[in-house]
Amino acid sequence: MRPLADCRLYTFVDTAYLRGRDPVEVARQLCEGGADLVQLRAKDRPAAEVQRLAERLLPVTRAAGVWLVINDHPDVARQVGAPLCHLGQEDFFDAGWTHVSQLPAVAAAPDRLQVGLSTHAPAQADRAVAAGAAYVAIGPVFATPTKPGRPPVTLEYVRWAAAHVRVPWFAIGGITLDNLDSVLAAGARRVCVVSAILNAPDVAEACRAFRRRLA
Repeated sequence: MRPLADCRLYTFVDTAYLRGRDPVEVARQLCEGGADLVQLRAKDRPAAEVQRLAERLLPVTRAAGVWLVINDHPDVARQVGAPLCHLGQEDFFDAGWTHVSQLPAVAAAPDRLQVGLSTHAPAQADRAVAAGAAYVAIGPVFATPTKPGRPPVTLEYVRWAAAHVRVPWFAIGGITLDNLDSVLAAGARRVCVVSAILNAPDVAEACRAFRRRLA
């Protein structure tokens, strides 16, 4: 796997966007198209189901040298051997954690499991970096159906991150090929893309289109 600092395109197997497709085949298409990371996002699915999905996806991402990220479930990430888990502010700080090393799943696999954190404001980014996050997500930059009701942070937060965040960070939220140039002009070098790739008629080609623009 590439170092996170060298990664550019963060993609998703999001069960809300599968529309009957096999998640393993979607993961293969993401990897084929040049994704650096693939997050398994299965909101409202029980942990046992998330683990079964993760066990199916991990051989695909490993073979491609791509990071598999488990959303919301650090214990599942540890159990299946995924290298990364992703948590929101409410899942981490609001739960009483102050450093990623305190998470039982990380403590049980300190050399194997890293944590990425969502942030929506500069103070949250500063706190996430201090907490030992391997990367931070900056967003949602634009309004997005994946985060209903959450106001966009706008490109101003992207500009702030470009000037201040010293760990790898990814702009996320409503990013498409149509607005990607504005996100890059604001200082982003890494992006997370959900619907613009998963809703495309050809997932692998959609990834390639983003990679060409990110290169």
